[in-house]
Amino acid sequence: MTTTTNPAAPVTAAAARRPGAGALALRQGRLEITQFLRSRESVVFTMGFPIIMILIFAAIFSDEIAPGVSYTQYFITGMIATGLMTVSFQNLGIWIPIERDRGVLKRYRGTPMPKWVWFAGKVIMVVVIGIAETVLLLAVSVAMFDLDLPQTTAKWLTFAWVSVLGVTACTLCGIAISSLARTARSGSAVVTPVALVLQFISGVFFVFTSLPTWMQQVAAIFPLKWMCQGLRSVFLPDSFGAREPGGSFELGTVALVLGAWCVIGLVLCLTTFRWTTKRDG
Repeated sequence: MTTTTNPAAPVTAAAARRPGAGALALRQGRLEITQFLRSRESVVFTMGFPIIMILIFAAIFSDEIAPGVSYTQYFITGMIATGLMTVSFQNLGIWIPIERDRGVLKRYRGTPMPKWVWFAGKVIMVVVIGIAETVLLLAVSVAMFDLDLPQTTAKWLTFAWVSVLGVTACTLCGIAISSLARTARSGSAVVTPVALVLQFISGVFFVFTSLPTWMQQVAAIFPLKWMCQGLRSVFLPDSFGAREPGGSFELGTVALVLGAWCVIGLVLCLTTFRWTTKRDG
């Protein structure tokens, strides 16, 4: 009596046990979040820095910059945008060179895991930490500085699409700029000055229209200025739009510029991203 075996059965069983694309991305995302939370310095800087800055500036400046709009309210909108930029652009621009220098990316490329899963994990980490940071900032601002939350669905939708486009653009640009750092130590030196300069010229620390005209024109090239302007349309009165450089909040231009930076960032990622250092070849 002969026993016939089905050679395809083990393959089919293995395929059934293999996690799908969504499960792979979620696993990588949980790993990235866990690694982020284990780095106390990153957690304190990313989550605590915006709150500390709000407390400092609120203690220094208490004047109104427009009827019914205090400097603190204006500053909070900029810090929300800065927080989103920090967790995406700055965080990725600093940590990816560290992983590349340690050979983590080289080893990952040698595994059968699809390369897109690694990028998906980074995106999931940025989204989760970005949401947590934004909620924390809003909670502190409402409790301590009387920030008024949006009262209409349209305002919340604006908040959502400005945040999504802004985080997408900053994430892609963070991945792209990570290739400029030659070593793990140079990542911070490359990214941090760029982030700080953008904050100073984009209307985060100062009222945007009080800055020199040439500085406003330079800031208008980059995403952070438009993220701040879009968020001001959400949290500040509609009448404040008349004080913007264009005489309104220009939400159409906000969407156009942030969308353009999403495309630019994607192109830069595809053309410049490196899995290994130059010494590894």
